[in-house]
Amino acid sequence: KTGRRSLSRSISQSSTDSYSSAASYTDSSDDETSPRDKTQINSKGSSDFCVKNIKQNEFGRREIEIAEQDMSALISLRKRAQSEKPLAGAKIVGCTHITAQTAVLIETLVALGAQCRWTACNIYSTQNEVAAALSETGVAVFAWKGESEDDFWWCIDRCVNTEGWQPNMILDDGGDLTHWVYKKYPNVFKKIRGIVEESVTGVHRLYQLSKAGKLCVPAMNVNDSVTKQKFDNLYCCRESILDGLKRTTDVMFGGKQVVICGYGEVGKGCCAALKALGAIVYVTEIDPICALQACMDGFRVVKLNEVIRQVDIIITCTGNKNVVTRDQLDRMKNGSIVCNMGHSNTEIDVASLRTPELTWERVRSQVDHVIWPDGKRVILLAEGRLLNLSCSTVPTFVLSITATTQALALIELYNAPEGRYKQDVYLLPKKMGEDINTALVSFIRSSFCDRNPSSSAHIDVLLCCLSELCFETQEV
Repeated sequence: KTGRRSLSRSISQSSTDSYSSAASYTDSSDDETSPRDKTQINSKGSSDFCVKNIKQNEFGRREIEIAEQDMSALISLRKRAQSEKPLAGAKIVGCTHITAQTAVLIETLVALGAQCRWTACNIYSTQNEVAAALSETGVAVFAWKGESEDDFWWCIDRCVNTEGWQPNMILDDGGDLTHWVYKKYPNVFKKIRGIVEESVTGVHRLYQLSKAGKLCVPAMNVNDSVTKQKFDNLYCCRESILDGLKRTTDVMFGGKQVVICGYGEVGKGCCAALKALGAIVYVTEIDPICALQACMDGFRVVKLNEVIRQVDIIITCTGNKNVVTRDQLDRMKNGSIVCNMGHSNTEIDVASLRTPELTWERVRSQVDHVIWPDGKRVILLAEGRLLNLSCSTVPTFVLSITATTQALALIELYNAPEGRYKQDVYLLPKKMGEDINTALVSFIRSSFCDRNPSSSAHIDVLLCCLSELCFETQEV
């Protein structure tokens, strides 16, 4: 028990790398007993789960029901395909953020015939009541908000390593689950039909495996599918970046100088939101096309060292390592805010701040003051982890598009005839079953046309273009 709560740093270079702060992210009012030390049973008599408090399941069910109201894509897919049970026999092990929106995805997979075991890809993003609601319905969930790093890997292991159950599909967000299976249980891949990955970080890790000849099953790159990248990454972050910053710092954006590191889809969304509220926005970007886009959108493209002493807020959105270094953190002005909107917590060199000369002071949940010897304070949010899902929530509607894309990818990989896919990384294919192929089109029509009938002609043109883009095959 003591070992699980230690502040020692794991040698793993996964997206969980960090030093734990002395204070837990769990609210002080919560039960401090680790879920691993509890014995809990749901109403069906099952104990095959590990959540904060199974008694919170009714509250979680209400959260899920609210999410369902704005996730017409998944509900449409569920209604269309549940009679066919395209995932009958599928045993899916998942590692994603466990939120009300993800719960709608999981329950859709179950309705389509799958058995699911689930864990969290981020130690701070789990909604405890939602995890309880899923566990109550019989989904084996191992996750709670405020896990230690040891808890994180323990939960993944419990999902994969269970007697009498072996997965044949993987749904991952960040690549940690895939990494763990390769590291600890490589024989599991003998029965795995495919991997579905939705994050930039996880996709890069799949590419590395493929390049090294170590990818032994087909994988679907959901992140670069048009329906994910052009919607979730952009519009989700455009709204949730402000939500996360406001909830944690109450900062006013008008007149603030902000530097956004990275002008991909996530960076574009963050820049648009902050510019609209009157912030002075700078962009750092190494890709020349994205840098040109930033210029054309009216942002000044700079090197971080040029503005590090004057900016009020730094937001990383690159998916790379050590984007903000200790030297740059040393040169930031007093009261600056540093946060990350990428999946991995390695974009900000948080580890370098865990030194004797610096003092960490917990201000509120997910907010730390890092204090230098001269009294300068830098405000670090969520210890450099994903800001929006660690500190706030994300828009349900746009997540419906991503979740539907994930479900379609799982259906395609699970039902694909032998030989259709090699041991490589793919985007969603164009040649899919007609009913499933039209699910997304139906979703867009119901989402937009039903709400605004006068736009139906315009939407029909959009659908023709989108359906061609969405299902175009690209082999990496």
